[in-house]
Amino acid sequence: MTSASNPRPRPGGDTEPGQHRWRVLYDGDCGLCKWLLCGLLVWDRAVRLHPFALQRPEARELLADLTPAERMASWHLISPGGERQSGGAALAPLLRLLPRGRVPAAAFARLPRLTDRSYRWVAEHRSQLSKLVPKRVKQRASECVRRRELELEL
Repeated sequence: MTSASNPRPRPGGDTEPGQHRWRVLYDGDCGLCKWLLCGLLVWDRAVRLHPFALQRPEARELLADLTPAERMASWHLISPGGERQSGGAALAPLLRLLPRGRVPAAAFARLPRLTDRSYRWVAEHRSQLSKLVPKRVKQRASECVRRRELELEL
């Protein structure tokens, strides 16, 4: 994994629409993952995040250097320049992209071990945690994520 020192896209560097977007690769079969992602997409008023389910062929291409198990073990954030961060390490860069996200991003960046351990715990228990999210909420979250995917693929 590489680290993005500045998670802001390069102004004027886009040659085609969507190049300035950050790709968020998530488990498309995980209700908890989609619920959390939907919250981030709602927060992302500037539409900088482009969700991709890890099960899609594009995700396999973007993560070709990882084994299938490594791909599915966590979520991944890929910058417009191609730098990738995964798991807890991706949280601070992602939050920096969102309105008023710099303060929480700074807190997570200051505690990388705790952030990664916390992320790992949630990832390892996502099936059980997903059961706590009501079915109708997961359905709305799936629709929210799918709308963004379709919006950006047009």
